[in-house]
Amino acid sequence: MSDSLLRLSSLSCHFSHGREQLAAVDGVSLELAAGEVLGLVGESGSGKSTLGRLIAGLETPSSGEIVFAGQRLPPRRSARALRAQAGQLQMIFQDSYASLNPRMTIAASLAEPLQALGLSGAEVRAKVQTWLQRAGLGEAFAERYPHQLSGGQRQRVGVARAFISEPKLVICDEAVSALDVSVQAQIIQLLRDIQRDSATAMIFITHDLAVLGSLADRIAVMYLGELLELAPCRQLLERPLHPYTRQLLAAHPEPELGAPLALATRGQSSELPLALSSDVGCRFAGRCPYVQPACRRQPPWLQASQSADALVACHRLAWIEGGAKD
Repeated sequence: MSDSLLRLSSLSCHFSHGREQLAAVDGVSLELAAGEVLGLVGESGSGKSTLGRLIAGLETPSSGEIVFAGQRLPPRRSARALRAQAGQLQMIFQDSYASLNPRMTIAASLAEPLQALGLSGAEVRAKVQTWLQRAGLGEAFAERYPHQLSGGQRQRVGVARAFISEPKLVICDEAVSALDVSVQAQIIQLLRDIQRDSATAMIFITHDLAVLGSLADRIAVMYLGELLELAPCRQLLERPLHPYTRQLLAAHPEPELGAPLALATRGQSSELPLALSSDVGCRFAGRCPYVQPACRRQPPWLQASQSADALVACHRLAWIEGGAKD
């Protein structure tokens, strides 16, 4: 992408696990355009939240490169560097209560990122008032504290706090998964409206494919630290190519999402194995209905589909695209 806002090159994050190295993120490369919404999906333990934290500077990469807004970000970002980037890169967390200071009023929490940018008191007060209204809260919430708000109201504050400084990128880490379904829809609509008006790029991390249909431009699928499929949103939902993506769709309660091509999980355990840096072959081989001996010997790589606008990491991609009948 010539207008890429974010570029990840072979990004990895490994942690010590006894004598082994746990590969939370392993060699992920992708680009995000300015104003684009990327859905990042996978089961719990797939590495998607760690990837988001790496981009935000909350985790330190073991290797690889992050280029944001044309600048290479250092592996370790100091507290001063994180404050400096706050005007351009923000994050919305799953736990709305833990992400807010319980001793600060809602107005003070919203004012904090603006004060870090050096805005005057009058400018800060005006923006806080505007964003309280835009988030669907109103002035009555300005002097309240986090414990006086519901989970949905606190997440509205989190959304307003992330966008109030007009950043170039907002990372939403399971931002609606802890909310009731009806509240989820309201927060998704709020994000959709704000993103449409501001053209801010977003990475929306979730395990729920249903929330991405009307929000994301593209979807990236992760499994055990690796990127397995990357495709436009509607195309991936209607014609998934990687066997893992098909299993994710098969497990979804909404039948219209990829039902004709979805593969059943055949009663396999939902608990993921550990991803180790010493792994050989495809990490999905143990759960794949199409596995061949070669899959266990050599790791797959992202390759362009011949029939769709997609990148897929699968040794058997050509066979799958051909109909998978032999």
